[in-house]
Amino acid sequence: MEKTIVLTGGGTAGHVTPNLAVIPKLEAMGYRIEYIGTKNGMERGIIENAGVPYHIISAGKLRRYFSLRNFIDPFKIVAGIAAAYCILRKIKPVAVFSKGGFVSVPVVLAAKRLGIRVVLHESDCTPGLANRICIPRADKVCTAFPHTAKSIPSGKGVYTGLPIREELLSGDRKKGLAFCELSGEKPVLLIMGGSLGAKVINDTIDEILDELLIAFDVIHIRGVQHLRSGKQPDGYKQFGFVTDELADIYAAADIMLSRAGATAVFEMLALALPALLIPLPKASSRGDQILNAQCFLEQRFSHVMDQDDMTGNTLMKAIVKLNTEKDDMRKRMKSENLADAASSVAKIIADV
Repeated sequence: MEKTIVLTGGGTAGHVTPNLAVIPKLEAMGYRIEYIGTKNGMERGIIENAGVPYHIISAGKLRRYFSLRNFIDPFKIVAGIAAAYCILRKIKPVAVFSKGGFVSVPVVLAAKRLGIRVVLHESDCTPGLANRICIPRADKVCTAFPHTAKSIPSGKGVYTGLPIREELLSGDRKKGLAFCELSGEKPVLLIMGGSLGAKVINDTIDEILDELLIAFDVIHIRGVQHLRSGKQPDGYKQFGFVTDELADIYAAADIMLSRAGATAVFEMLALALPALLIPLPKASSRGDQILNAQCFLEQRFSHVMDQDDMTGNTLMKAIVKLNTEKDDMRKRMKSENLADAASSVAKIIADV
């Protein structure tokens, strides 16, 4: 009888897309894959498009700030645990693999109650709140950064790197330029604010767009809620969110401007794509992107700008500087010996 492994994780693309890299590895080992996520989370569309059976539970977010929803969400978590328990009991998986996000908490808690083995993956330098809740219930915790594994208690931590989808490594520059209606005669700047967009970056880019387009063609993934209206200038192509064409867009890009989520920075490293990172500030995050960016800056894989220092003038200068130094940066990134993280994670899940 075919054995099943349940995957979970969601809320942002960074909690979902690494799962897409692991799924084919597990399927090649003979496992059937099913997924547990939320009804309206972005994970649903991504996973259903991949043809993986998808099960819905409720999930509450544990916020670090006051919100009236903090009084409601604990009940959602309890309901999510009950739903996950019923789903897992019916599926009878041999293991659960969690990529994080708050949807993972009910799944991991239910799995542990049923005696199902659990493997987690932590992308950031330090575990987020959802994974901190789940780590005591996990059998193994895979990490993207080497030093993170050492800080996981009970010897559970295993450094694997971050799973990257193989198809991202085989993009076609000509197809990417054609898809974006760009000639490729100018250097191509790819701007990505994360799967949910980054309004402050978008607004600053809009301030300097006319000046930017003198020297660069621009591909701008703005977030579905932050698209510019009206006719757009030549040399500028905007998207809300990109999935199938992302590999070709990456291949078309010469440099990149991005937030510093772990999935984004490891994709840049795998693609040797020089970038200017603008991490989410501590005021609006737990500081994980700041640590990710600092790690890449120390290895000279990227440049970093504090959001508080970002103006139209400073951003324009930083983009020009990145373009002048991109070749040396690309050489350093290509010399990094990257492990096949997806295969490593799949093997750990199978071993567990």
